[in-house]
Amino acid sequence: MTSFTSAARQLTRQTGLAVRDARVVGSQHGYQHLMLTLAGSRRAFAKVATESRAGAPGDAPAQTAPGDAPAQTAPGDAPAQTAPGDAPAQTAAAFAAEASGLRWLAEADAVPVPEVLAVTETALVISMISPGPATPSAAFRFGAELAQLHATGAEAFGAPWPGFIASLPLDNTPAPAGTPWPQWYASRRLQPYLEMAVDSGALRRQDAQLVEAVIDRIDSLAGPPEPPSRIHGDCWAGNVLWSGDRGWLIDPAAHGGHRETDLAMLALFGAPSLDRILVGYNDAIPLAAGWRSRVPLHQLHPLLVHACLFGPSYREGVRSAAREALSA
Repeated sequence: MTSFTSAARQLTRQTGLAVRDARVVGSQHGYQHLMLTLAGSRRAFAKVATESRAGAPGDAPAQTAPGDAPAQTAPGDAPAQTAPGDAPAQTAAAFAAEASGLRWLAEADAVPVPEVLAVTETALVISMISPGPATPSAAFRFGAELAQLHATGAEAFGAPWPGFIASLPLDNTPAPAGTPWPQWYASRRLQPYLEMAVDSGALRRQDAQLVEAVIDRIDSLAGPPEPPSRIHGDCWAGNVLWSGDRGWLIDPAAHGGHRETDLAMLALFGAPSLDRILVGYNDAIPLAAGWRSRVPLHQLHPLLVHACLFGPSYREGVRSAAREALSA
């Protein structure tokens, strides 16, 4: 077993940072999670690739720590299964995507994000965020700052880097100029994961037909046109840290997308003080009429991702979201 001292030496070699101490706090998606002490007593958090990207049997579940990027699951879920075909190159791409997303979100100077201290093919190191309470005032401010982040915008739907969500590749191929969001969402976010879920047996053919009906009607279900927003892309409650009476974003699947997607993700597993987040958001930049009825449409993609990762336990969630989207 790697000692803390040798882990610190290894990270120093990998990243060029002066790592004084490294303490393993968990593992997830084939990565070890480490709490680091750097020169000058600065604290940091690292994800480090294990020898097998899929992880070894018996890996401990990830333990959330200040600044940690937690597992993208709801409470009670089984550990995520790594997608077939994962390889060192894919791990390097996942770390690069996370680092690119964090830096791109930081450029907006709206919602705070950890600083990327180092990224290599086998490690990602970010600054530590000291934990605090999710107060109503923090939630209100987070909502307003999230609205500002979205308003910063993006050049197109998609992103100039290959994306990842949990252990699954995320097609960020930018939409050609003039492509509306509904068509991009259907082709880049719904269809690929629907096919994957059916192929794996997580969804049955009759389940797929409901999602296909949503895809067929997506233009009429998506609401009024909106320009590309700068979104987190995986904005469930576990990817929001509370510190200094603010919400911080971690572990993004960032891209140019629809702003309602982040809000729908916050509702998916119940963000704390969600009502205050929504008030803060709507006070800053009002949402389009009917946005609440479109929440299931935006939740359909993460539910399909969960079906791909966790199997048939998410079958009914996918079916319910599709039915609600169709009835909106």
